[in-house]
Amino acid sequence: MVQKYEKRPRGRPRAYDPEQAMAQATDAFWRTGFSGTSLDDLSAATGMNRPSLYGAFGDKRALYLATLDRYIDNGRRAMVAVLDREQPVRKVLRQLYERALSMYLPPGDAALGCFLIGTATTEAVSDPEVRAKLSAGLRLFDGEFEARLRHAQAQGEIAADADPAALAKIASAILHTLALRSRAGDPPASLRATADAGVQLICGAAPAPPAKARRRS
Repeated sequence: MVQKYEKRPRGRPRAYDPEQAMAQATDAFWRTGFSGTSLDDLSAATGMNRPSLYGAFGDKRALYLATLDRYIDNGRRAMVAVLDREQPVRKVLRQLYERALSMYLPPGDAALGCFLIGTATTEAVSDPEVRAKLSAGLRLFDGEFEARLRHAQAQGEIAADADPAALAKIASAILHTLALRSRAGDPPASLRATADAGVQLICGAAPAPPAKARRRS
């Protein structure tokens, strides 16, 4: 009897999950920054030896740049999902800030803050490519806020004479503040109060009820 063997691809089979390895590398960089994270740290975090890391991702800098891209892309998609246009803008902004805090303050662990703000701002001083990714990421997040606020303005949820582009930068600045202050040790209640005040600033005073409704009351 002649057995039929499947033709196997040449070389060693991939023994790692690329997405999982990227997540583990991100976590390592997130905790100690680019400069403070060694190749040994990355090997321990991913379970991959140095040759495997180089083969899969290139050098440490290339891996870090890839984690920035991944974080920015995941962040944009998360924003789009949370900033639901079918829900009131105040509600979705509060939900977005609450979701951010749950990431910045992992339960039972040290405060992490924002990966992009916490690591890239330092490296951007001397690395033009990191600086470009940081700038592009911030503009991308501003753009998602602006699109949602323009929709809210069209629905009469924010003032007709408001500037959605300027408000979007304020919305982003609140995220940055929550990230920095969470890592600095501000209590969760204080951070949530800051987020609520920011939503109030962006959306303005709640619209007055119709005149007929006021007469009934």
